[in-house]
Amino acid sequence: MSEVRVGESVADFSLLASNGETVSLSNYRGKKVVIYFYPKDMTPGCTTESCDFRDYNGQFAAHNTEVIGISPDDLKSHGKFVKKYELPFLLLSDTEHTVSEQFGVWKLKKMYGKEYMGVERSTFLIDEEGRLVKEWRSVKVDGHVAEVLAAVQG
Repeated sequence: MSEVRVGESVADFSLLASNGETVSLSNYRGKKVVIYFYPKDMTPGCTTESCDFRDYNGQFAAHNTEVIGISPDDLKSHGKFVKKYELPFLLLSDTEHTVSEQFGVWKLKKMYGKEYMGVERSTFLIDEEGRLVKEWRSVKVDGHVAEVLAAVQG
């Protein structure tokens, strides 16, 4: 499967969601979708980013936009994360990294001199017809969600 590209349709995918259901991208046709990929539940940067999306969720909804978080964590971890931080949107579990690879965010990373594979924090905006209209890669958390909202507002 080739990586997604701005201006092109995003291939449909399905993953298990924090509500216990299988969710497909195609479920959201007719709405804009913000998909943010993050490395790990309950870590400082990911918690800040997720809570920022939570705090702006009403403004995204007012612009016909759904927010979805995706990480390699399992449903049990997602459930705890959603409950602890009262996240109003779904978190999808990409334990096999298939969707992360589709979006080109499953990367070789380095920390403390060790190399490992993991998610590069990235966000994607998909339009009502399922086309990728904007991407943010190697995201820095501070101010990011406001930038995404500005793009949604057009």
